[in-house]
Amino acid sequence: MVSATKSRFFPTILLLAMSIPAITQSKLVEPPAPLLPSTLGDFTKTTPAEVGDGLGALPTLPDAAVLKEDGIKRYEHSDYSSGSGKGTITAYQFIDNSGATAALSYNRRQGATPTKHIGDDALTTPEGIVFQSGVNLVVAKFTTPPAKTADLLNELIAHLPKVAGPAAQPPLLPTYLPEKGLITGTPRYALGPAAYTAMGGVLPANILAFDKAGESVTAEYQTRIHAKGILTILLYPTPTIAGDEGRAIEAYFKANPVSTGVATIRREGPMLMLATGGFTPTEAQALVDNIHLRNELTWNKEKPAEFHAEVTKTASLLTSILVFCGVGALAAILLGFFLGFGRAGIRVLMGKPAASEPEFLRIDLSGKPNASLQSGETPH
Repeated sequence: MVSATKSRFFPTILLLAMSIPAITQSKLVEPPAPLLPSTLGDFTKTTPAEVGDGLGALPTLPDAAVLKEDGIKRYEHSDYSSGSGKGTITAYQFIDNSGATAALSYNRRQGATPTKHIGDDALTTPEGIVFQSGVNLVVAKFTTPPAKTADLLNELIAHLPKVAGPAAQPPLLPTYLPEKGLITGTPRYALGPAAYTAMGGVLPANILAFDKAGESVTAEYQTRIHAKGILTILLYPTPTIAGDEGRAIEAYFKANPVSTGVATIRREGPMLMLATGGFTPTEAQALVDNIHLRNELTWNKEKPAEFHAEVTKTASLLTSILVFCGVGALAAILLGFFLGFGRAGIRVLMGKPAASEPEFLRIDLSGKPNASLQSGETPH
């Protein structure tokens, strides 16, 4: 009987076990919100958005290799129109702020001019306005006046995805560029060989180990002899990788001596500094010697709303604790005064002194007879 019962239940249990993977596989995952809104001001999308996750249709985009190096996560392209004009927007979302910064740096080509009051940083290029907002890069071109275009793009920023934590922090490497002599608009930040080469890097990209999470920043400097020198800073995850790359660069210059200018290199920990071009030997050495690693935590962006909310909660809790302790201490003092002066007042009303000396009983344990008892006096 028992074996028959088991035989009936076993197929049922087996079917339930087999159905668990099917239930798991059928679990739906909510897709992320679109990068671009359906309406923007008085503009409306006129064509279905072209979207991609960074892997599918991305190879058909211009500069696909650079976008992949920078860590593109997804993108969306849409056309907009209204009674006042037309516009086209392409938005790229990257894994972190460094990727978006590198992508914007790649767009600082000849003819690009800085633009203010749009996102974290913005440029005006022949393709339109290119700006960065956190982990996002946007390329937009509208037929509206510049002031209205800026208003539309600032409205768009509110719809773009936001991140917090390390991914939201801008890269530190560009901040190591000395400001003295720096030619405005020349810094170029790259995360891969395609971008580094396209932006005019002075070294062969294949010897720079970008595949080992290397990053570079290159900038032009005005020298004392009115020539242009180039400073390249390379940063790697470990000093060992930086040491290997430093020796590879030195070997490259030994095999390919510079015809004009200098080539001065120095390593400090995981960072390499290389001065080339129109520097004098003294200038080049002084420039690389004055760049040092620093351990610091910077907050270049406004802290997210969650941070402010937690700070407000903590401050409110500490304030409540201090107020409670203060009220409790004041209540204890008032209670002490009330009990002390109340007792004294009652004694005065009863005709007694406000305070009295306490009476103590004394017990003599020495074993000697009391003098009053020896004299025959009756003890009280």
